[in-house]
Amino acid sequence: MVHKFLAAAGLAAMIAAASPAWAQMPPAVDAAVNDAARPEADKARDADRKPAEMLAFAHVEPGDVVLEMLPGGGYFTRILARAVGPQGKVYAAQPPAADPAKPPPIVAVAEQYDNVTVIPARVGALAVAEPVDVIWTAQNYHDFHLARLNLDVAAVNRNLFETLKPGGTLLVIDHAAAAGAPLEAADSLHRIDPAKARAEIEAAGFEFVAESDALRNPEDTRTVGVFDPAIRGKTDQFVFKFRKPE
Repeated sequence: MVHKFLAAAGLAAMIAAASPAWAQMPPAVDAAVNDAARPEADKARDADRKPAEMLAFAHVEPGDVVLEMLPGGGYFTRILARAVGPQGKVYAAQPPAADPAKPPPIVAVAEQYDNVTVIPARVGALAVAEPVDVIWTAQNYHDFHLARLNLDVAAVNRNLFETLKPGGTLLVIDHAAAAGAPLEAADSLHRIDPAKARAEIEAAGFEFVAESDALRNPEDTRTVGVFDPAIRGKTDQFVFKFRKPE
């Protein structure tokens, strides 16, 4: 894992120093993003979500075991499944459906990939069948602070820490709130102050590794809700990479 960590640092530096040239992307990542089986609606979002850059920054590679928290419609699930390949696995942690007759969209996505397994997102009490190489959470870390969930976020982060292999990576992508914004912004704006998110995660034992500016948008005031038509799909987002110490 030390070798993998050093390689990831070198790759991240290369990507940060260069323009977003896909020729520099790892072949498995390039192939996953260009997978012809991906829905056209997903591909249309690539320019804003930059999936190749995100996977390369996290150093997802063939054979990895990935835990994806709250996968939504499976945008990243499909790409991760192809990137880790047949020797890898993706565990998609999804809250159980309120109505069993109406399963969440990720269930249908998982049926299309032999290496994707949907597991209950018992946040704070995850039960993954094996330690994982990468934990991936995109645009939903702020959800841990939703008032209706009443979660112990410190316990949630400790659980993620325990689930990850020593030397493994936690990647957090989320909508940025203004500096100093209260945690209640999760309910009102679906955002979180990046500094507060980082502090919480480091308190659980994670080491901060690097930040990517690939999804930053200085034109976003960070004071309106992420679903506002004026900013939807164009929010200022932070991308943090953390490591569990060996």
